[in-house]
Amino acid sequence: MTTRVEIDLLVKVPVSAAYNQWTQIEDFPQFMGGVKSITQLSDDRLEWVAEIAGVRRQWQAKILEQVPDRKIAWAATEGATNAGAVTFEDVGGGQTRVNLILEYEPEGPIEKVGDKLNMSRTRLRLILSGSRRSLSRSAMRLVRGVDRSMRTLQWVRDCG
Repeated sequence: MTTRVEIDLLVKVPVSAAYNQWTQIEDFPQFMGGVKSITQLSDDRLEWVAEIAGVRRQWQAKILEQVPDRKIAWAATEGATNAGAVTFEDVGGGQTRVNLILEYEPEGPIEKVGDKLNMSRTRLRLILSGSRRSLSRSAMRLVRGVDRSMRTLQWVRDCG
């Protein structure tokens, strides 16, 4: 039986920053707990390795749809069965609503029990919270960098 999890998250970054975070596939293990590695095999093919609750899963996925600053959708083609989509909506004020839909097939007794206890939704929310923190740090580094550049430019103008 397939499980469907949907989560909405509001992040305090522009839509392009949120979308760009999701296109940096190789960085996912830094903020997504359980994801061990992601290898980009081609423009639209990825190989994932994850370990959750001591269970290691590996699969290949194909990117089915990618619309810049709007949507990324994928489906597994080999290995662990899953599919999903993440959408990005500019809600104004430099904020973005991120909506993640994930469908997967629990395998084995541990995943099936975790599924019954609704642990997948909790785990995904924690993963997305890591994404939110990562995005916020990236946005702050960008703002500080722009601020330093503007101060340097002003100093050069003042000296000239």
